[in-house]
This record gives sequence, C-alpha cells and structure tokens, in this order.
Amino acid sequence: MTASLPLAEPAHDSPDLAAVLAAWDEATQRLHASHETLRAEVRRLSDELAVKNKELARKNRLADLGQMASHVAHEVRNSLMPLTLYSSLLRRRLAGDADTLSFVDKIDSGLTALEATVNDLLNFTRDRDPQWRSFSLHGLLQDVCESLKPQFAAQGVSVEVDAPPDALGFADADMLRRCVLNLMLNALDAMPEGGQLVLTACTGSEGLDIEVADSGPGISPDDEERLFEPFFTTKSEGTGLGLAIVQRIAEAHRGRVCVRNCPEGGAAFTIHIPRPAERRAA
Repeated sequence: MTASLPLAEPAHDSPDLAAVLAAWDEATQRLHASHETLRAEVRRLSDELAVKNKELARKNRLADLGQMASHVAHEVRNSLMPLTLYSSLLRRRLAGDADTLSFVDKIDSGLTALEATVNDLLNFTRDRDPQWRSFSLHGLLQDVCESLKPQFAAQGVSVEVDAPPDALGFADADMLRRCVLNLMLNALDAMPEGGQLVLTACTGSEGLDIEVADSGPGISPDDEERLFEPFFTTKSEGTGLGLAIVQRIAEAHRGRVCVRNCPEGGAAFTIHIPRPAERRAA
C-alpha cells in the first residue's frame, strides 16, 4: 500500500488581497495629495515670478524714462533762463504800456507753467536716499495747508487736519512734504467747484501713515491700475508725474502708496512709511 503524501498547509504569511488593495489605495491617495501640493506650489511660484518680472520691467521702464526726462528737463531749463531774463527786460521797457504788458503777462504765465513741468521732471528723475530725521507730523501738514491757503479760498474747499500735536514722524521731511503737496494738488483738481479735504496722520511702532481724502468724484476702475504710471493723467493739463513722484518717494523710504474710494464719496490716498529696522529694535 502506497503511503499518501501529507498535504501542504496554507502559508499564513501570504499577504491578504484586501490588505494589498488598501495599501495600494492609501499610497495612491498620498501620491495624489503630494501631486496637488506640488501643483499648488508651482502655481504660487509662477504667480510670484510673474509679479517680480512685472515689477522688474516697470523699474527698467522707469529708469529709461528717468534718463530721458532728466536730459529733456536740463535742456529746457537752460533755454528758460534767458527767456525769463528777456521777459523781465521787456517788462521794464513797456512799463507805461498796459495793453502790451498784458501780453507779457501771458508770456510769463507760460514760462511759469513750463518751469513747473521742468521741476516735475527733475523731481521724478531725482534718485537720492532719504535723509532720515524726526519732525512734527502736525507741523508738516499745517505748513503745506498754509502754502495752499489762497487756492482753498478761491475754490471754496474746507480743510481739516487730524494729527496729534505731539506726534513725531521719522522720514525725509522735505521729500514727504512734496508727497503731501502733490496729493493735495490732485485733490484740489478733483474738486473744482469746492468740497472737503481731510488730512489724517498717525504714528506707531511700524512707522507712520498719512492719508489725504477728498470729497470729489473718486477714482474710476479703469484709471485705478494706471494712476501711478508716469505721464498718465485724466486732466486736460498737467504732466501726469504728480502721483508717480509720490510713489517714487514712498518706495525710496521702502514704503508704499495705497488708494481707495471712500464709502461716502471721494478718494483717499494713504502713504505708509515703515520705521527703519534699527529704530524698531530700539
């Protein structure tokens, strides 16, 4: 009689099919999650690169414009000096001729407007580091308001200054004065029939903020993106450099300029100047 061979026992260490499928599904999900994370990171980096490239292109364009504007401004200024002198001599010779003097007045008015354009060009192209120092915020705003007082009265614009009397700003006061003046002139242009202008300033551990708000028509969505472009203007007159100069000065302080339409009407421009790191640490 032939002996029967013993049957092989099932191997208990063989992987179960369900466990294999579960592990495969888990690995697939992890791989999908990693893929989505990578895709999101690539999108973020691509968007960031696009913003950086756009900013670099803007700065290169500004540099080219600056060189051109500086050359034109100096050439025009050199030609303006003798014209202004001749106009002054002509005025003396025609001292008794009122009718002819009215034409000289128009010549002088044109020369003054041209000089203002040259000054805008030179301020736009000027690339100097801020001279940081402490100054009275309230005093700076009051000084600018005082210089524009006749224009406020002529246009029927009321002005309110909201700044703590003892608040001290830390920045280049002359450059910041130019910023505030440009923003206030823009506000006056937006309110030819009168209105209200509110200047607000405050300081904190992060730096200082100055807001110039008017009661004009506000900023249209079509113009908002181009407001700070050099030579862009919605006015019939002007160089379109006022807001570009404001932005240039803010960036020289490593700050920024923001604009928004007010809920009650009008537009508000805010200059933020950060406090230097060494003063924040102190």
